Amino acid sequence: KLSNTTCKIFSFQDYKSSPDPIFEISAECLQPSPVPIIIDNGSFQTRAGWACKGNELGAPRLLFKSVAARSRGAARSETQIGNDISNLEPVRWLLKSQFDRNVVVNFEIQELMFDYIFSHLGVVTEGSVEHPIVLTEAPCNPLHSRQMMSELLFECYRVPHVSYGVDCLYSLYYNNALSNLTHQNTGIVLSSGYHCSHILPVINGRLDAGNCKRVNVGGSQAASYLQRLLQLKYPGHLAAVTLSRMEELLHEHSYTATDYHQELEKWRSVEFYEQEVHRMQLPFSAKGLGGVVSVEERQERRTQQLRRLQEINARRREEKLQQDQERLDKLLTVQELLEDGYLEQFHKNLVQLNMDSAEELQSYINKLSLVVEQGRQRLLQASEMEQPMDEGDGVTEMDPDFSEENTETEKPVQPVFNMAEYHQLFVGTERLRVSEILFQPSLIGEDQMGMMETLQYVLAGYTPEQQEALARNVFLTGGNLQYPGMKERIERELLAMRPFQSHFQVMMASRPAVDAWYGARDWALEHPPGGAGWISRQDYEEKGGEYLSEHCASNVFIPMKIAKPVPRLLVKHHWPHYWDVGTSPFLTDVLL
Repeated sequence: KLSNTTCKIFSFQDYKSSPDPIFEISAECLQPSPVPIIIDNGSFQTRAGWACKGNELGAPRLLFKSVAARSRGAARSETQIGNDISNLEPVRWLLKSQFDRNVVVNFEIQELMFDYIFSHLGVVTEGSVEHPIVLTEAPCNPLHSRQMMSELLFECYRVPHVSYGVDCLYSLYYNNALSNLTHQNTGIVLSSGYHCSHILPVINGRLDAGNCKRVNVGGSQAASYLQRLLQLKYPGHLAAVTLSRMEELLHEHSYTATDYHQELEKWRSVEFYEQEVHRMQLPFSAKGLGGVVSVEERQERRTQQLRRLQEINARRREEKLQQDQERLDKLLTVQELLEDGYLEQFHKNLVQLNMDSAEELQSYINKLSLVVEQGRQRLLQASEMEQPMDEGDGVTEMDPDFSEENTETEKPVQPVFNMAEYHQLFVGTERLRVSEILFQPSLIGEDQMGMMETLQYVLAGYTPEQQEALARNVFLTGGNLQYPGMKERIERELLAMRPFQSHFQVMMASRPAVDAWYGARDWALEHPPGGAGWISRQDYEEKGGEYLSEHCASNVFIPMKIAKPVPRLLVKHHWPHYWDVGTSPFLTDVLL
């Protein structure tokens, strides 16, 4: 058994976000023309900044979670956005997002996000926003969502130009530039975000949108799955197993197994478990903690309790004796009035004492004198007994259980209760189970193919030559693919999937979570507003909000034939056996 010094004990960081500063817009962003604003509109995190070169302006200026919190009935100005919410857990039930999975549907929240971005970047939004906007969108984004987004940007903010692109294709664009590869290449992109994952084939540098597939498994499902596993494992710590802490476990302590079942077999070994388990220390209060209490200490505590009781009783007797003595003195004073001949004052005091005669007063004085005398005798007796009680004889007589024989037998008693270990979460096989849902969604009850099965299905739709070209450039990006071992797992799956002696290459993005923003920045620097890939205000007014100007990292327009419903016409008069168009095999052609 390993010693405690080798155990991996970690503490939850419980990150608290601080409000974003409000930047002042620099002259470089205004001259000679307004610089485009790059917004990576992610479902987990939003990143925004300027299309500039350099270490300061060339990096995202704002990074915040894509959530908003506003109490019911609160004013719009009281809405908290992103990093304004220091701790998400107390207000999680109030959180709202502009996304349904990875598609923007709530444009009221999206408008609040834009207001937050523009105000913190120092952009004046009164009248119009003079800066072009580069915005990311979901692969195969629905036309209605793009139409509403264009309407919001052109009508509400009156921006001059807008460009839409797919985040994972921007990441591919950026990493190709880092590797000095041409942008006009063929490959396949595996992207996994917060709500879903995508398999996107790229043919000759353009997205093949007709063969794109989505898997409805992402980081949010992994966090919920991990939370459910740990809450079932530790029902006494339900409140401590929060989603924020589960996301921290995902980012800092999870990994992907190259061979899932073989890795689970390793965890059966006690030595392997003790070496690899991560003990997550929960905060707890040290009050009331203690080890083994010896018999002598318990006897001493009992003696002290008995002393306190004796002191309390003695104090009460003294107080009662004092009260009785004061009442007796008052009665004797009234009796002296009678003896001195002050009859009027005597009768007045007698009425106040609620007594009828001098005989009743004398009887009460006699009884009270007896009570006072007995109280004094009890006090004397109690003071005489204090000395033997201090020596402990009284306790031994009252509690025979505390004998010397019992003292010797009870010394090696109860084991030490480790409160700190009780407040630890042992995260073992959960470290690899959560990332496995990308390959086996059935673990969380999702009735769909895993990411690699979907990849195989997509590749099967191409010719062998195209499959070879796609497999030679498998690109991994997205925040949910940052688990250690993810690249090796996908390489192993491809080795089993591809034909014998075929070639493939897997490349991981340099920074899977933020490369999309840097790719959009580089694209905007190489393609100034007004050229290909940009939508102008005139284009919006002439062609509508659904219009998309395509480029190497954008979605592709796919014409779709939408079958119009055939009107249900009653034609019983001519064809008695057919009542409407839908039931006639030849009537449709005749009427159309």
